Formats: sequence, C-alpha cells, structure tokens
Amino acid sequence: MEAGREQPSTKQSALTPPWVAKLYRTGLWTGSALAASALMSTPTRGIARVAAAAARRGTLQAKPNVVLVHGAATDGSSWKLVIERLQAAGHNVTAVQLDLASLPGDIATTRAVLAGQNGPTVLVGHSYGGAVITGAGTDSPNVISLVYVAAFAPDQGESPVDAVASFPQAPGFSHFVPDYRQGFVRLDPVAYPQYFMQYVDTVEARALAVTQKPAGRALFTAKSGPPAWRKLPTWYLVAEDDRMINPDAERKMATRMTAITILLRGSSHAAMFRHADEIVASIKAASLISARA
Repeated sequence: MEAGREQPSTKQSALTPPWVAKLYRTGLWTGSALAASALMSTPTRGIARVAAAAARRGTLQAKPNVVLVHGAATDGSSWKLVIERLQAAGHNVTAVQLDLASLPGDIATTRAVLAGQNGPTVLVGHSYGGAVITGAGTDSPNVISLVYVAAFAPDQGESPVDAVASFPQAPGFSHFVPDYRQGFVRLDPVAYPQYFMQYVDTVEARALAVTQKPAGRALFTAKSGPPAWRKLPTWYLVAEDDRMINPDAERKMATRMTAITILLRGSSHAAMFRHADEIVASIKAASLISARA
C-alpha cells in the first residue's frame, strides 16, 4: 500500500451494507476503489474513473446538491473554502447552521434543510456533524451519499463518545471549558490553535477561537438512532494529525462503515482549512454514485 492511501476492502461479508452490494452487482465498486486510491495524489483522475464507470451504467447524477454540516467549536462558515470550490463547479450548496443545543434538534434542523433540496443531495459532516448526518440521512429520500470529514460516525445506540471509546482520548478533547450559557461548553480559546487547527495561521486560529459557537454538554453523549451509513454509499476522510478525535478511531469508524477512505496527510482536525481540494474531490466522487444504482 502506498503512503497516504487507504485501500477499501473488496470482500463482502454478512455485515456488508446494502449499498455496497448494489455497487458490486453493477460493477461500480471496482471504480470506487480505484477512485479512493487515486484521490490523494491526483483527485481529478480518481473522479474521472468513477464518472466514466457511472456514465457507462447510467447512474451519473447531474450536479447534485451538497449540504454541509459543521461540528462543535465552529459554525457553517468553516466550510468557506469548500463552498467556493463547489459553487465554482456548479453545485447548489447549503451550509447548515446548527443550534448545537441537542443532537435530536440538530438532526431535525438538518432534515428540514434536506427536505428543501430539489433533487439528489450529497450530505457532508465534519466532527460532531458526523453524528448529525448519521441520523439526518436516514429516511431522507433525496440523500444519495454521505461524506464524513474527521467526524464521529456512531452506530445505533452509540453516542459520539461511545464510538471512539476503545481508543485513547485525543488530547484536545479535554480542553472544553464551561461557556457563559449554562449547560454549554466551548473549546478553550487558548488551546484552540494548538489542538483544533495547528496547521492554520495562528492569527487566524485565534480569531476563530473567539467566534466559535458554544455546544451543549449533552451533544457528545446523546445516543444515535439507525445510522444512514448502513444504507448509503459512504466516504470518510481521516485527518492524519487530528488532535480532537483519535485518527485511529477515525480509521476504525471508516472500516466499520465499509467507507471509501481517504487519508489526509498533515491534516489537523479542521481539515477544510488546508485540504479543501481533497474534500471537494471526495464530494464530487460521492456525487457520481447513487445508492439506487
């Protein structure tokens, strides 16, 4: 295996999600694996391979919508660089603004946004936003695929914390401090540049630290319902140097989901600030394969 590339398994098992079985039957899984192995070094080539395979089988979607869901300690503006690139490519993009008071509330907000989309939609989540898309993507008929960016991906009955409990806690997670809103926390602004986005310019990181949205304490212990990733094509981008979620836990969650997995070399938890191109390439690849193939 070449450095920087995570190879998806092509072996089916009793736990293989239905969407993988569909890709096997149509012959698209091979194209997906090829794209995943190529995305890190040559994103456009990987996307072209998937596009060609999808087009041959009549499953190519015309510019699906993209709905982006942020995590804790930030807001929808964190997707700025990703949004600019997707809009330039002709996609209709919506960045959800979560209240961050409760997981059920954030899922409901995201489902309302999805209901307003006209046509096929790729649903993308970062960090805690992964728990949100896990719930919101279920029973949302226009969602065709999921993309997780350094994100929690709980199974049914699990909380975000449960999903990573078998690995050492990432060092930044212990730096949440009480917020001015009772029952809410925020990532300590002093620790924010070092743990949330260590590869972003310190001046920018310090400014973002004081504009973060406070998050309800219960967000990380709320239990998930049936996960959308069991039914939908799923991509996962692992942040190699993540200090908020253990990167090995990210790999484990990706493997459990049978996700097409991309390793972002030299990436902090805030992957979208320095790896927007790779994220966009993955979203484009995810937009070309429908679970209804």
